[in-house]
Amino acid sequence: MRLLIVRLSAMGDIVHALPLAENARAAGATVGWAVEAPFAGLLEGNPNCSRLFTARTRQWRRRVLSSSTWREIRALRGALREFAPDRSIDAQGLWKSAFVARSAGAPVVGLAASARREPGSALLCGIRVVPGAAAQHAVDRNLALLSALGLPARRTAPDARYLLSRPNAEGEEFVARLPRPFAVLHPGAGRPEKIWGEERFARLGVALREARGLHPVVSWGPGDQERAARLCALLPGSSRAPLLDFAGLARLLAAASLVVAGDTGPLHLADAVGASTLALFGTSAAERNAPAQNGPYRNPEGVVTRMREVSDSEVLDRAVAMLERPLTPAL
Repeated sequence: MRLLIVRLSAMGDIVHALPLAENARAAGATVGWAVEAPFAGLLEGNPNCSRLFTARTRQWRRRVLSSSTWREIRALRGALREFAPDRSIDAQGLWKSAFVARSAGAPVVGLAASARREPGSALLCGIRVVPGAAAQHAVDRNLALLSALGLPARRTAPDARYLLSRPNAEGEEFVARLPRPFAVLHPGAGRPEKIWGEERFARLGVALREARGLHPVVSWGPGDQERAARLCALLPGSSRAPLLDFAGLARLLAAASLVVAGDTGPLHLADAVGASTLALFGTSAAERNAPAQNGPYRNPEGVVTRMREVSDSEVLDRAVAMLERPLTPAL
């Protein structure tokens, strides 16, 4: 069987879809993956994917499309048709992902309308799956799509350690210079309700240094420069990571004794490369359920809920508990 997986974005969601490719390949399928161009580096070197297809759907959503954009869309459609999958899996549940999946010319498997972020896009899926009650986490909901094809799908934690084998001079040099042991603090997040605050990250960094001798390292992504700078200013003696690509970030996270972050892509990547993680989740009604649905899959006990309501000492106690688990850095 030739299988196309469509999970275009974002970082953490792509990580949660990795077990789809692993299980499909284990079942003998040849796997292709359609992904947004900015996230293609996250999948490069994945031994379970024989081919990557890149899309730029943000450009496609402009009211007036340029001739070059139309050529790009046609080229993607042609490449998908040339790959000739027997089935396509829409693992995102949006109009754009369903459109890309349909473009390959094969029957599309996707979640039913009731389980999709954009319910109407289920119209583009010929096989619509209602996950069982036990499939609460995004990883398990993804695997339910594979089961609908009659392929075995065992519960598998996301594994992104293939990124560690890719040469990455900047990441390797930065990690080599860091004092050991160290903790990575990632204060950024995509939405305000996922932000814990630089002041609290700084207090935790000081406490981890005093209690366990962990050197604090501040990680950041595009748009988080000012937040990272504020945290470094509040945490004298800390190290600020450069803006790393996916392979470099994976190397940093894998070498850490602990990674502390909100519900962000780097948190899920850290979990997928084997790091011990402390996840900070928010306080809204939706966020209270988030750890069970989108938290670290391999490390679910390393979650602090209602992060703004718990004390600094409670967070420190949870961090120390994670450090005392029998996990060692991958690097």
